[in-house]
Amino acid sequence: MRICKAVAGAMVALALSSAAASAQALKVDVNAPAVNCVFSTNCTIVVNDSIGYVPLPYLQTPKTAWLQSRTYTAMAGTPAAGFTSYEYRLSLTEAAGHADCLGGLVLNFGPVATLPYVSGQTAEVFVITTGGLGTVGVKSAQKFGNVIEFDFDKPLCLSGGADIANTTYFFGLAAAGAPTPVSAQIFSVGMPPLYAVDARVPAH
Repeated sequence: MRICKAVAGAMVALALSSAAASAQALKVDVNAPAVNCVFSTNCTIVVNDSIGYVPLPYLQTPKTAWLQSRTYTAMAGTPAAGFTSYEYRLSLTEAAGHADCLGGLVLNFGPVATLPYVSGQTAEVFVITTGGLGTVGVKSAQKFGNVIEFDFDKPLCLSGGADIANTTYFFGLAAAGAPTPVSAQIFSVGMPPLYAVDARVPAH
């Protein structure tokens, strides 16, 4: 019995290790506005933004915790021609009160384009760690069929007053489908374990 448990544990550890390795390969850190050049011939983009509010309990002011969905279509003649960019940012910068920490985002996204977000390197997910808003990065992005789970570098926590630094960087990916509204999930450390939030993903 002990041998079986040891073998089973080793198999689980190996599976988790393999999943983590593939997740790391999904993402790359980029600079803004340099990443815009993947989508625009003049490195300038025109965006469409929408907000989904996270129903955190005990907020001092409602609708101050939110997920931002940002989309823009690539120009002809660019590396991303034929695709639309989808970027996301989770923000608690305007929120005050107390709530459990938020650890990541789950999206039913569908097929993802692999693009040269960094010269000489392709990836499926980019994280804008310089030249843009945010302080919290993406540790890993794991894809399970059409579903992608984004784990943050550190949790976003709410304990007290509003904090301008309490937001993720923009992180994004590209797909051929047109934007469509969905209910995404944000997972937390505590109860409830998941919060539903409005977002936009490609039709698939």
